[in-house]
Amino acid sequence: MPSGLKRLPIGIQTFSEIIKGNYYYVDKTRFVLELINRGKYFFLSRSRRFGKSLFLDTLYEAFYGNKDLFKGLYINSRYDFPTYPVIRISFGSGDYFSEENIIHEIEYLLHIN
Repeated sequence: MPSGLKRLPIGIQTFSEIIKGNYYYVDKTRFVLELINRGKYFFLSRSRRFGKSLFLDTLYEAFYGNKDLFKGLYINSRYDFPTYPVIRISFGSGDYFSEENIIHEIEYLLHIN
């Protein structure tokens, strides 16, 4: 592939990999800023393969303060990128069929033992 041409991020759900790998990225950081500024609780409901995981990973990077990843994007000059603790739980992997397993995973992530 000639240098300078961007590739499509087929199957990539990681914001940093898309940005660092010079893949095409449709800038949806305006919506990240709206979530930050507008509300408390949000329910993200979309069909499969509609970018939920990528959007959540984008939120993670913004809240984790990784400003360098957002150069040239809408949010870059409009948000200060303070660092917040972020807990990531993916229900796509693991055994989350019981309350006990979910509690165990949260305790593990919070280092409560």
